[in-house]
Amino acid sequence: MRIALDAFGSDHAPYPEVEGAVLAIKEDVCDKILLVGKKEILEKELSKYYFDAKRIEIVDAEEERIAMDDGAAQTVRSRPNSSLVKTVRLYKDGEADAAVSAGNTGAMMAASLFTYGRIPGVLRPAIAVTFPTLSNYEIILDVGANVDCESENLVQFAILGKIYFQLLYGGDNPRVSLLNIGEESKKGNELVKEAYSKMQTNSHINFIGNIEGKDVMKGITDVIVCDGFVGNVMLKTIEGALISIFAILKEQFKKDWIAKLGALLSYPVYIHLKKKLDHAEYGGALLLGLNGISVISHGRANAIAVKNAVRFGARIAQSGYLEIARAVFEGGAE
Repeated sequence: MRIALDAFGSDHAPYPEVEGAVLAIKEDVCDKILLVGKKEILEKELSKYYFDAKRIEIVDAEEERIAMDDGAAQTVRSRPNSSLVKTVRLYKDGEADAAVSAGNTGAMMAASLFTYGRIPGVLRPAIAVTFPTLSNYEIILDVGANVDCESENLVQFAILGKIYFQLLYGGDNPRVSLLNIGEESKKGNELVKEAYSKMQTNSHINFIGNIEGKDVMKGITDVIVCDGFVGNVMLKTIEGALISIFAILKEQFKKDWIAKLGALLSYPVYIHLKKKLDHAEYGGALLLGLNGISVISHGRANAIAVKNAVRFGARIAQSGYLEIARAVFEGGAE
């Protein structure tokens, strides 16, 4: 597996990307990494590490990186030689089996969409994330690609999410739920009610009904579907809540000797929970529905997150996801 990695995507680029690439090679996550960015900077950083030099190739990108606050579509068109756009182009040209970036999510989506388009039959691509729960893992989509959706889009997200879940975690018929303000079929806005009706009658979906926000982390479903506005707000709210909870726990543990003793006794549980909820462990999110494999990692990615994003890209490339999704939609998924 050859993975194209945008070396100037993350908040602290290129340091996490370079170290992550070296870790990926040392752990045999993939066969080769194409590290895309300013050559002289990357050569200097790579010189600090010991690794098999044949397995990391620098692809020079002369233009300035695409920043997190840059406009997506216009920036992608105006910077064809940026590290992000070149990373996607390497996949399109057949030089890589997946494209990975921790950069601007909108720009990664736009570059991928412009470069290799959608799977025939798919109306809109979506961003899918893996989310830990009390009992299993869930796939949640869309979490930001489509602020406004139609019911047909949500139905297609459900089908794409089902395929994705089966390849990642197995199972013959993953359970699909629609994120809503109530469990009853008549709850919600017109979009959600219409999507509910269509999912009920779609033979490609094992639809088990609505799920409320309070139940998202219970593990009672496998795939959660929503529009990108709702999904993004939900994801960032949960992320912020978890950060606050860990901060409060750390503060409480410092209060007195009894609290410190409690912290010492509960440390293994604390570490297990922190690891389970750490975005670095999951690597990245797949841009579902595209006619190619693009993975976006967190902007705050560290070297471990980058390594896992590379691992994830290689796993998806090997899974046959694209071929399966194409076949489903060519056969008339709706």
